[in-house]
Amino acid sequence: MYPVIMKFRLILALCFAGYFSVFAQSVKISGVVSDPTGLPIELATVQVKSSMNGAMTDEKGRYAFSVGKSDSLTVVFSCLGYSAMEVKITDLTEDRVLNVRMRARSYELETAVVTASRIQTNTMERINQGQGRLSVDATGGSIESFVMTAGTGVSSTNELSTQYSVRGGNYNENIVYVNGIEVYRPLLVRSGQQEGLSFINPDLTEAVHFSSGGFDARYGDKMSSVLDILYKKPDKLEGGFMGSMLGGSAYLGSASGKFTQITGIRYKRGTTLLNTLDTKGDYNPTAIDVQTYMTYAFTPKWNLNLLGNYSENSYDFNPGNRETSWGAGLGDRRKFKAYFDGMERDRFRTLFGAATLKHNLAENAEIALQVSGFQSQEEEAYDITGEYWLSNVAGEEEDVIGTGLFHRHARNRLYAKVLNASLVGTVGFNQHTVRGSFGVQQETIRDRIGEWELQDSVGYSLPYNEEALQMFSNLFTDNQLQSTRIFGYVQDTYKFRNDAGLFSLIAGIRGSYWNYNREFIFSPRASLGFVPSRNQHFTFRFATGLYYQPPFYKEFRIIESDENGNGKIVFNQDIRSQRSIHFVLGSDYQFKMMDGRPFKLTTELYYKKLDDLIPYTLDNVRVLYQGENISDGYAVGIDTKLFGEMVPGTDSWLGFSLMQAKQNIDGQSVPMPTDQRYNITFYFTDYMPGTDKRLQANLRMIWAQGLPFGIPNDSYIPVFRAPTYRRVDFGMSYHLWREADHYRRGSNFWNNIKNIWLGVDVFNLLDIKNVVSYSWFNDTKGHSNAVPDYLTGRQTNIKCIVEF
Repeated sequence: MYPVIMKFRLILALCFAGYFSVFAQSVKISGVVSDPTGLPIELATVQVKSSMNGAMTDEKGRYAFSVGKSDSLTVVFSCLGYSAMEVKITDLTEDRVLNVRMRARSYELETAVVTASRIQTNTMERINQGQGRLSVDATGGSIESFVMTAGTGVSSTNELSTQYSVRGGNYNENIVYVNGIEVYRPLLVRSGQQEGLSFINPDLTEAVHFSSGGFDARYGDKMSSVLDILYKKPDKLEGGFMGSMLGGSAYLGSASGKFTQITGIRYKRGTTLLNTLDTKGDYNPTAIDVQTYMTYAFTPKWNLNLLGNYSENSYDFNPGNRETSWGAGLGDRRKFKAYFDGMERDRFRTLFGAATLKHNLAENAEIALQVSGFQSQEEEAYDITGEYWLSNVAGEEEDVIGTGLFHRHARNRLYAKVLNASLVGTVGFNQHTVRGSFGVQQETIRDRIGEWELQDSVGYSLPYNEEALQMFSNLFTDNQLQSTRIFGYVQDTYKFRNDAGLFSLIAGIRGSYWNYNREFIFSPRASLGFVPSRNQHFTFRFATGLYYQPPFYKEFRIIESDENGNGKIVFNQDIRSQRSIHFVLGSDYQFKMMDGRPFKLTTELYYKKLDDLIPYTLDNVRVLYQGENISDGYAVGIDTKLFGEMVPGTDSWLGFSLMQAKQNIDGQSVPMPTDQRYNITFYFTDYMPGTDKRLQANLRMIWAQGLPFGIPNDSYIPVFRAPTYRRVDFGMSYHLWREADHYRRGSNFWNNIKNIWLGVDVFNLLDIKNVVSYSWFNDTKGHSNAVPDYLTGRQTNIKCIVEF
């Protein structure tokens, strides 16, 4: 027995000696792979030439693998959409860091050099906003407006708003992150005219990622979409400013040793655009926003990021008169006239601050502490009286069928504060990247509402009461809510290759608890991406998961009325989170046509099973919830989008979506308020010949089915649809100065200028009247009549953009 044990020990000792001998003779090659702009390239293959030894880059472009010591070897870097490159390493006797920048694979054409696009293995698509500042946009160049046409499955039928609907969801079902931190909107805004500026500053934005469903567990609890924004970290002095008839912006970025900062200021004034509405008067909407993003590296392993924002939006309006006509056929045309007195004065003031302290534990491991705070003070005040006439129109003759008076009054105040703290960690090993987070959030909301409306038709107040004057609507309340949420997630990304191709598997689970309704929710989510080896022009992906949306505030308010019609808001403590189960199947096909120019066809099929829904109605951009989980439904559809170089050296795309979104209310299957059976978007850019690519034109078109609407007192059951939303915007920009012009002039001043653009935009080129909502007025027979609230008409805008 003893000799056997001695032999076993000897063999074991020789194995360990051999292992440590090999280990001692190996070195590690690591680094970061990025594109020409410095952004990381994910899923690039890094391997030793004529060998299977190597690794793939993670989402931050990082890689690492071990090789034996040698006099020299060659490392090959390759990735779909980029030109392969080889780097020879000599005297490899110690660990080596090798950072490379890969060039996008290009195709030489007669008039331009165009580049291929990246592969997408999950539902998070990257949107190139490079031309966003030049695109024609009535919101003033917002990122959200660009996403409305470039994003898959996105719909918007209100050019005054940066809010959007995704695959049958409403505006509150979309979550927005900036540098990994959730940001919020004001809560009292009820129309696009009041909205002002969105949180995202395009001048500060470096990367835009968007998912219209089936997103990862690391993203929060919303049912429809994720917009993930990354702000710039400048490496040198940069800046610019933009001015137009809608407002202006300016930004400045710099880097000095361990410190970087980028700061931007925006101003918006949409008076000229609002003057094209049917309601005439004195519009005075102004919005100002200041943001800064700062970073400081204490050591190579410790760094601090700070994000701050102050925003103030005011909307002053003195209405004068309104004249609206609608109807198409003879005997079906109607006209509404009204004269107003009074004014509206709204204020929305928000503060936001966030800090992230990050520590790199190892090369592929980091941990971060994130804290953030959001505060909003909102005031809505109006006292407006009016007298109206409702008429049938036959030729030049008008037959008055209704007349009346109304008086609308409101003094609404809302204060909201959200404090958040979380611990986030990431670790990479082998071909895995594991993420996790745990956090707590405290919310404080105080809502004071005092609003009423008096309607008088043909001498009688509505609703009619012989004994006393009764208001048409009357709501007074003073509510306060303080609650705490606990949340966390864990997620693993596993990427591997075999003979079949490249696979990317992402699986995770998210959970949270809200102490107000004592509800625990758990959301498992997973996605699988596949790029076949034999034909890398195709990419396939499938994603599924459980997506809850816990109520924030507006979802669980219920209006209770007494016998005199006086209403008050109470909270529903039995409220539950709405739930959606996503199934998304998608593919990308990259090909060349039109003289070898690159194109990409994206297709996604989806089905969403919806449960515990809270019915709601849409009034302009305001979402009015019923306050109880009494509905269920589904959304099913297909989204296709063709991206490509329709003109050499430009970006264009054509999108087409089919969808059906329905819910069951009181035993009836009815369209959801955001149901649109079809939606077509088209964005086209072109260079005018003979201008050396200095004169550029862009066209933006949306053609979508109108939204469904219900009648008063039964508005959750739609009975008709608004007309088709059709809009065409056209813009032209002239590149007055570009960097290549430096060599033609010797002035030191001009050497500091990168680009100067002069542009002219024509909003609503065809001057089509689109409907955003309806106002209801009674005729002499007591019937309610829906008067369409039209959006803006044709308007010209002039702009100038300077970058240095």
